[in-house]
Amino acid sequence: MNFGIVVFPGTTGQYDIKYAVENNFEVSCIEIWHTTTELPKTDAIIIPGGSSFADYLRPGAMAARSPVMNAIKHYALKGGVVIGIGNGFQILCEAGMLPGTLLINNKTDFMSKDIVVKTNTTNSSLTLMTQKEQTLKLPIAHKYGRYFASNDELTSLHQDDLILFRYCDENNRISIYANPDGSTDNIAGICNFGRNVCGIMPHFERACDEEIGNTDGKVLFESLINWIGHHHNN
Repeated sequence: MNFGIVVFPGTTGQYDIKYAVENNFEVSCIEIWHTTTELPKTDAIIIPGGSSFADYLRPGAMAARSPVMNAIKHYALKGGVVIGIGNGFQILCEAGMLPGTLLINNKTDFMSKDIVVKTNTTNSSLTLMTQKEQTLKLPIAHKYGRYFASNDELTSLHQDDLILFRYCDENNRISIYANPDGSTDNIAGICNFGRNVCGIMPHFERACDEEIGNTDGKVLFESLINWIGHHHNN
């Protein structure tokens, strides 16, 4: 199994993903430069964090218009798994592959710390192996992480069970106090109707190693691998 990791000017998270995947799973990684128009054969596409194009205009705005994104859209329409982490989530929203947008944090500060999220649905390529309402401690590192959706989009996200994670406290309680950036309804991650395109702000790839004392992120890679295995065999 191999994952394609998309790299734009300013991308930095490709190294964390490669380390997490290749050191914990039988998965290899191949980097895909943003000018690519035809994707190599991969089992999943991951768009990492960082500051693509130095967040010019808006985070993800320039990257969403790179040549590779047309190929990724076709890949997703055919059922291919696409995961956006941090800046990758912003790019997927800017490209119209996920609803809503990511705005500047309510306190306008860059945040880098561990937070807690609660699994809202297990029905997605990124949450398949989690438990409903399971809590995960994951790091965030963003200034533009405040998820916003229109009322219609928000209604659809709830009705169609498309919210992957919501920020909560260590006692599993969702509140404004557990919301690090002011995201609507404490939303930390969402997916599309096909459940193969997922965006998440917390960097779960940075929580996969015993040496840093946190392996909560591994279950999301396990979900991804099992989803791919199941759908490839059906």
